[in-house]
Amino acid sequence: MKCVWRFLAMLLLSGGGNHAVAAEQLTIDLTQWKPPDISTVGDDPFGQLVKYGHALFTNTANEIGPGVPEPAKRYAGNNLACQSCHLQAGTQPYAMPMIGIWGQFPQYRGREGAVDSIEDRINGCMERSLNGRALPLDSQEMKAFSSYMRWVSTAVPDGARLLGAGTLQIHEPDRAADPVRGAKIYAQVCSACHGPNGLGMRAENGLGYQFPPLWGPDSFNNGAGMSRLLTAAAYAKHNMPLGTRFDSPLLTDEEAYDVAGYIVSQNRPEKANLDRDYPIRFQKPVDSPYGPYADGFPSEQHRFGPFGPIRAKVKELAAVSRTANSGGPDNGSYHSEDGK
Repeated sequence: MKCVWRFLAMLLLSGGGNHAVAAEQLTIDLTQWKPPDISTVGDDPFGQLVKYGHALFTNTANEIGPGVPEPAKRYAGNNLACQSCHLQAGTQPYAMPMIGIWGQFPQYRGREGAVDSIEDRINGCMERSLNGRALPLDSQEMKAFSSYMRWVSTAVPDGARLLGAGTLQIHEPDRAADPVRGAKIYAQVCSACHGPNGLGMRAENGLGYQFPPLWGPDSFNNGAGMSRLLTAAAYAKHNMPLGTRFDSPLLTDEEAYDVAGYIVSQNRPEKANLDRDYPIRFQKPVDSPYGPYADGFPSEQHRFGPFGPIRAKVKELAAVSRTANSGGPDNGSYHSEDGK
């Protein structure tokens, strides 16, 4: 089986694949998609797993958080919930929804430099966004998470092109982010929910949060995707304050860029062994806040920008080695090429 994954990874890296299949790829518009209703799930064995998965996703701290009574169940290292980022139980478009994700795996991912299963991806979130430990593959929790993702993807064809997945790009300024300006925007727009100190607002009952912390000891760690400036900016613009949707943003691109710069400048837990991420260095995101880097630009510029010069250099260097997906996942856009 490992040989199969390696072959698929090599195929993806070389740009190969079945072009006839790609040309017939079905597009699903998640902005018009009606998610399934959790209240309709039955009590058969699969239904029980789906309902437990929904509880894990929406009430994570009280199910597997660091304060639950049973030590063996303390998988999460903070008191966030999965839906702290994947809004509305993972169904809100452009808020990194889970709908259709089941059919996107196995998937080559540059962070591991390998083809990942959906269980690998779940554990990536466990160890980074939840700052905890991996779920055993045969655990009830892993089965419940994967069952929920299968169920929420009901009727979405495997491998479909998903409009509304991930986050929308921003129009990225041709400058470094300004955390000082970002602090003012945070105070005006974000602090009412996330607190003036960024430590969130605890739930009235239980162990979780009504509004999650954005930094500090109970936040996501520096290996999480949200610790990247362009990811945080794209997410903030199209989803924040809570209740905002992608088609009616409150923040401008520049405001989102600067407030994200302020957020990623704050202290948070540190994940060990981040030097092992992105073994193919040219596939590392341009805004990755930790090294090593293959492009010669300093850590400060990778963290705050400007990112255009980094992209150009990475593309140039990657072309020599014929490395696909250079620059990694990228939520910024730059005007000279996108024409927007």
